[in-house]
Amino acid sequence: MKVLVSEPVSEEGIAPIRDRFLVDLRPDLSRNEFLSRLPEYDGLIVRSATKVDREAIEAGKNLKVIGRAGVGVDNIDVPAATARGIIVVNAPSGNTVAAAEHTLGLMLALARHLPQAAASMRSGRWDRKSYLGVELYGKTLAVVGMGRIGTEVARRALAFGMEVLAYDPYLSPERAKNAGVENVPLEVIWERADFLTLHIPKGSLSIGAAELAKMKNGVRIVNCARGGIIDEDALYSALREGRVAGAALDVFAVEPPGDNPLLVLPNVIATPHLGASTEEAQVSVAVVVAEQVAKALTGQPVTTAVNLPPVPPEDLGAMAPYFPLA
Repeated sequence: MKVLVSEPVSEEGIAPIRDRFLVDLRPDLSRNEFLSRLPEYDGLIVRSATKVDREAIEAGKNLKVIGRAGVGVDNIDVPAATARGIIVVNAPSGNTVAAAEHTLGLMLALARHLPQAAASMRSGRWDRKSYLGVELYGKTLAVVGMGRIGTEVARRALAFGMEVLAYDPYLSPERAKNAGVENVPLEVIWERADFLTLHIPKGSLSIGAAELAKMKNGVRIVNCARGGIIDEDALYSALREGRVAGAALDVFAVEPPGDNPLLVLPNVIATPHLGASTEEAQVSVAVVVAEQVAKALTGQPVTTAVNLPPVPPEDLGAMAPYFPLA
């Protein structure tokens, strides 16, 4: 069986499957080359740049599994893959710590104007008055989305002495209590948050001018989740008017963002989608997704499929004899 890896993925992660499959690491393929070669492969591993749309899925006539070395599967047409009987797997836990740490890094940079102050020093200035910051201690952080990453962000924020609010429709009272957060409706989030951080899939919530108008004056917003969750035109206006004190953005509706006007605002910090960009995370997501792709190709149960009913690990042993029959 053959597996195509169409983007740079940690060799340490995919090395274990090279003994069992013919693995082609080809991050240099053009779109036309990618489509023309897809019929050769049984498995495909991508990151975020490869567009696995309906056209690609139809071209991959022999594809049995598509692996996303990361969490989000926005670049994969999951319904089209499901219709073709192709399993889509991801690595939901591999970059959790990296994304949480990047979020806190952006929050600190936003509070203390660190990039702006560093740029000022590089230009030869010694300007202390322009970069008066605020402390995280005692401030209210609202975490929208208490999945793996949101939970890790909340844990770290509590260590900074912040009060943490959370909004997540799937967050139980018991889990909220154990996490040390207060689970509240969105209306309360808008009213009370000094800092707002987003950890939700694209399409689950839209923050536009109406939502921004409800937020506490001087709120600071961090988005390391997905571009398009926040209306960028509305955010630009709120930042220009000072209703939003600052924004730290790792993701954009269009990437690369080109001449996005947000990038020229002095109260915006931007990074090029670096949330999962650590050495450790890249190895971890590659290991997880390669393992899941290998299991799918050899007929074993997979645990991170996004288009199959989840099966708890403790139940897999009891169910295993029925898989061949099914």
